[in-house]
Amino acid sequence: MSIQPILISTAAAASAPQAGGASAMLVGILPWILIFVIFYVLLIRPQQRRAKEHQNEIAAVKKGDDVVTGGGLIGRVVKVSDTEVEVEIAQGVRVRAVKSTLTQVVKPKAKPAND
Repeated sequence: MSIQPILISTAAAASAPQAGGASAMLVGILPWILIFVIFYVLLIRPQQRRAKEHQNEIAAVKKGDDVVTGGGLIGRVVKVSDTEVEVEIAQGVRVRAVKSTLTQVVKPKAKPAND
């Protein structure tokens, strides 16, 4: 058996057009597209929605709201400006914080029984 017939048949097979080349490519790409769509629906879109809700919540902070800062301080908003808020963290102790560092606006719960 000589090498020449094997090389000729291999070259002929390589140069022959593949049947269904476009459909084979689509079948190869389709799982990747499906994975991206699933990631978008399950991860990316909900995260974007939460971020937008958080921005709106922080932009709507007003005097009297209870907030949590990025450093973990909990206090009541005393004064609000465009970029800063003044937060009272204890009676008579006020700190200024940048609005963007607020992590949460605490929703008021029912009044405590002893207040």
